[in-house]
Amino acid sequence: MKTLDMIGQPCPIPVVNAKKALAENNAKGVVVLVDNIVAVQNLEKMAKGTGSAFFYEEEGARYKVIITKGVDFRHAEVLQGTAISEALGNQAGGQVVLISSDCMGKGEEELGKILIKGFIFSLTQLNPLPEAVIFLNSGVFLAKEGSNTVPDLKTLEEKGSNVYVCGTCANYYELKDSLAVGSIVDMMFITNCLAKASETITIS
Repeated sequence: MKTLDMIGQPCPIPVVNAKKALAENNAKGVVVLVDNIVAVQNLEKMAKGTGSAFFYEEEGARYKVIITKGVDFRHAEVLQGTAISEALGNQAGGQVVLISSDCMGKGEEELGKILIKGFIFSLTQLNPLPEAVIFLNSGVFLAKEGSNTVPDLKTLEEKGSNVYVCGTCANYYELKDSLAVGSIVDMMFITNCLAKASETITIS
């Protein structure tokens, strides 16, 4: 299989190049070398989306990701002899809610935080539920441990909605290790969700 050295490459470059390698004629799979767990998680989601098997191993300060075409996750677990991480969710195709701030509207910050809390609770009462809720910029604070919006976001996940958090934003605010809910995704994944959405609601 072809090996791609993506050490030091920012998201979404590893995913873009891995997807191109998988699309090549006669390609059975691809090996991708990366240096951060967010890239590993995003490659996993890409593999799931293409119906490929996913496996990775940590090698010091880097990760070796192996994506194999035409093998499902259960089969791959037997072949590789190791546990395959559970897929983090499908790309959205229904209604998508994009939240790019930890407040709602302009004006008093305290009021904005009350409004966004009420809005997210209201999402749990919708029928049908949104396909996905995506957090960008300071909106990622709403998925942080201790946020009063976390219980409602967990309810959304339990009911079948996907909760996605921008990995670049989580890294920028140094929140990656303190997120309490949601899956970390890259900008390509977010772009695909928005492109496939039947309707997008934006809160900023």
